[in-house]
Amino acid sequence: MLSRCYTVAFNGLQTIDIEVQVQLSAGMPTFTIVGLPDKAVAESRERIRAALFSLGIKLPPKRITVNLAPADIVKEGTHYDLPLALGILSGMGIVDQKSLASYVVLGELGLDGKIVRVNGVLPAAVMAQKSNKGLICPAEQGKEAVCAGGKDIVPAASLEELINFLHGNLKIEAPEEDVFDLAYSSLDMRDVKGQESAKRALEIAAAGGHNVIMVGPPGSGKSMLAARLPSILPPMNRQEALETSMIASIAGELKGQGLIVERPFRAPHHSASTPALVGGGRPARPGDISLANNGILFLDELPEFARSTLEALRQPLETGKINISRVNSHIEFPAKIQLIAAMNPCRCGYLGNPARECARAPRCAQEYQSKISGPLLDRIDIQIEVPAVSPWDMASAPEGEHSEEIRKRVIAARKIQYERNCEMGCPELYTNSELNGEFLEKATVMDSEAKALLVGYADKTKLSARGYNRTLRLARTIADLQNENILRRIHIAEALSLRWKVPDYKF
Repeated sequence: MLSRCYTVAFNGLQTIDIEVQVQLSAGMPTFTIVGLPDKAVAESRERIRAALFSLGIKLPPKRITVNLAPADIVKEGTHYDLPLALGILSGMGIVDQKSLASYVVLGELGLDGKIVRVNGVLPAAVMAQKSNKGLICPAEQGKEAVCAGGKDIVPAASLEELINFLHGNLKIEAPEEDVFDLAYSSLDMRDVKGQESAKRALEIAAAGGHNVIMVGPPGSGKSMLAARLPSILPPMNRQEALETSMIASIAGELKGQGLIVERPFRAPHHSASTPALVGGGRPARPGDISLANNGILFLDELPEFARSTLEALRQPLETGKINISRVNSHIEFPAKIQLIAAMNPCRCGYLGNPARECARAPRCAQEYQSKISGPLLDRIDIQIEVPAVSPWDMASAPEGEHSEEIRKRVIAARKIQYERNCEMGCPELYTNSELNGEFLEKATVMDSEAKALLVGYADKTKLSARGYNRTLRLARTIADLQNENILRRIHIAEALSLRWKVPDYKF
């Protein structure tokens, strides 16, 4: 007898339909799984055998063959345990085949028959909803599954409970979906004393989604400023929250909760490897750059990261996605991030500090700053100096603006950008940092003085084409904060002043 059950395989955020075909036939008693299973899937035989034994069910003395179709896709993960077990139970006549046909199933089995949490429940729920199917998943992840909007969600705690449900002897209620609510960081910009120019730069960065690098001596407030940037960013809409939560679900970081509503803030240590930052491994997992999607990736002590790791950021900073290439597959994860980086001006950190001068200047700074390549710096829109704050400034600085006040201006500027993008026919673009090609030209109309300033500066400094376009995007954001349509000289001037070049630091 041939029975079928349905589950999914994951390729990045994409889900692939997998049909679990189980055949029980006469012959030497064996349990074989084919269809390119990995080690975790192959080991499911023992977990299934023990789980069924805990229910008083013995595998029949027959030849059991399980095929995971399509057979040319590698099957990775422990979420195949439950669909395999249900397929076998269907073949044994314990579970009705028709009742399984309308569900996508995933879950790991414990030896006692408990259904254990697995990664990827949210993407599987989204796929099931699009296919007009229900979803059977671990009980503790029911709240995660209902976020996809599907109606027929079955969060089962054990295999015994699930069998009773499929027989119609037990009703399993899905949890209620949480009301989608806006969320902001609890930190506040008013905690930062002084550094008004840096706060202005971060407001512009938040309004346009621009990348930032801050350079200054230790203790000047770079990390403090970066940690408070999420507090002035607009809240995520539901689509952004769903995409961010799906990535966290694939990575196993959605711990039984609903949608992630607060913009992510990831700050990996400088010893992080390239796969940890951009993704990889087996099975492929999203890295910090994808887990920070729609949020902030903060790289503190930027030159201390391995050069190859930093260079891996070039492509995703341009495209908003990361591609992981293997011999047998190509996996893509979203990586639409705002990069915030911080570094000292030299290895000792005190170059330019009048109170404690660097003893090895200028070589100390040249060696340290040369660890960051020009092409990577060219992709960072705002490059600012964050000087040390004196004790007198700390004691006498007036209380700054609350994050809520700054956030209102940022939201107003982003609304202007989105409405303009919709008028130009590109509603998928939310911020000025995403503008390119003809859309950038349409959005950045300059008066004669502004054009003369930008062209003259670009010619004199040999500004790259990328740097030229990023300056235009930055100026467009500055003008949007002032609610002006035409780019004027003052907007270009401020944009150029924010593109301070690290190698040109005055020794």
